[in-house]
Amino acid sequence: MNLNKLFKRTVAAHRNSPAVALGEHTLYTYGELDQRVNRLAASLRQTCGNNSGERVVLFMKNSVPYVELQLAIWCAGLCAVPVNSKLHPLELDYILRDSGAKVCVSQGELMAEFKEVVGRIPGLKLIDAESESYDKMAKGNLEQSVFVSDEDLAWIFYTSGTTGRPKGVMLTHANLVAMAMCFHADVVSVDHRDAIIHVAPLSHGSGLYAIPMWMKGALQVIPPSGGFDEAELFGLIERIERINLFASPTIVKRMVNYANDVCPPLENLKTVIVGGAPFYLQDMRAAVDCLEGRIAQIYGQGESPMTISAMSASEVDLAIKTGDDEMLASVGMRQSLVDVQVWDFNDRCCTSGVMGEVVVSGPSVMKGYWNNLEASEKTLTHGWLRTGDIGYLTPRGLLVLTDRSKDVIISGGSNIYPREVEEVLLLHPNVIEVAVLGRESAEWGEDVCAFVVGKTGYVLTKQELDLLCLQHIGRFKRPKEYFFIENLPKNNTGKVLKTVLRERLHSI
Repeated sequence: MNLNKLFKRTVAAHRNSPAVALGEHTLYTYGELDQRVNRLAASLRQTCGNNSGERVVLFMKNSVPYVELQLAIWCAGLCAVPVNSKLHPLELDYILRDSGAKVCVSQGELMAEFKEVVGRIPGLKLIDAESESYDKMAKGNLEQSVFVSDEDLAWIFYTSGTTGRPKGVMLTHANLVAMAMCFHADVVSVDHRDAIIHVAPLSHGSGLYAIPMWMKGALQVIPPSGGFDEAELFGLIERIERINLFASPTIVKRMVNYANDVCPPLENLKTVIVGGAPFYLQDMRAAVDCLEGRIAQIYGQGESPMTISAMSASEVDLAIKTGDDEMLASVGMRQSLVDVQVWDFNDRCCTSGVMGEVVVSGPSVMKGYWNNLEASEKTLTHGWLRTGDIGYLTPRGLLVLTDRSKDVIISGGSNIYPREVEEVLLLHPNVIEVAVLGRESAEWGEDVCAFVVGKTGYVLTKQELDLLCLQHIGRFKRPKEYFFIENLPKNNTGKVLKTVLRERLHSI
């Protein structure tokens, strides 16, 4: 089953139900949304030369056009490439070229800022979702029926790796349908009376969770701010019934701080689904207490989107009430359509309680990495996805994560990869060596920190390294703090001992 057929099924069942709202104001019913989707699909397909499978980059902030464009891309038999709107121009340039996209859709001021980047790529067409021409696209000709296979690409999610180069995770229609089914089975049960507020980026988890919501005819709400604002969010919760939302732990902590100060009504808040970063036990307890048991938790990766393990809100609430610390220390049980194992260094399955690498198999696991056979073969082994995360399974089947072997730093719900930052800092002619690590942060989950070795006789400054980072990578990836040292600790093979640096970082 492909996503477009599922959407048409929803339209048939809920044609007059509200589909998309800007704040509390409904803009389209499902019948009206269907008409816009069909016409946008026809325009996109024509722009892409009527070729199925062409990539369409969505370089946008959360907005109503984002919601309808996702659906239009799938209706047209094309592939969405949602991109973080906070990326640096050089990062966007790489993704546009690597994906071979025919179209890039952006909006207003954001598009103006990056127009020069897009203009340097031959044959790439740019569409402004805030323009009159976009409005004409949404009122143009209807799309003719296009054949879409379950195994056709629906979404390419670019996630940087330890090599520092972004890798395009290829997700098929079947992958995303499996994710949606697991959502309904293991995370939240929803129907046409529900709503989801997109306060987290639609280019990531919130956009993925749009799928199981529209599958059931639920309302999708775009906050007028286009993002997360505490007062705005709780104001909408007060006025819209059965609200669900996906949020990083950073967003949840800000919600809790605001709610503890203001005491807003919570009757309409149904579930806050937390993911994208470690959710520390102290923060979980505080959130469950403040938001009255409405906290669910999921663990997934781009390579198995949102779909490895989960704890529903009722499971989290019960665990806290009964003092089930084993459950609370875990990331829940495997989701219904996937299998989860823990392997040792010889790729043998570990027994309960023995630590190893978490591996996953099932219909949600990616097809591979775009244009990267070597990385695909390394990550997909014997039919299993190697997550790079270290953990163990309890006798009850709970998955406990203990470390991340890929050293990814998760700050404010965004993945930041040390090698990517390290390579930028090494562009400085007076930087000899550098090691980037994450340090626990009460506000962001983790802060980026860099240990830097400079040339003898040259005094490096934070200001010049900040400027270098801002010239090459997104602002949110820039180190919060630099430590200038004489040498990086290494073992006898020359490998940098980040374990030693972590100990030093925690003692500073």
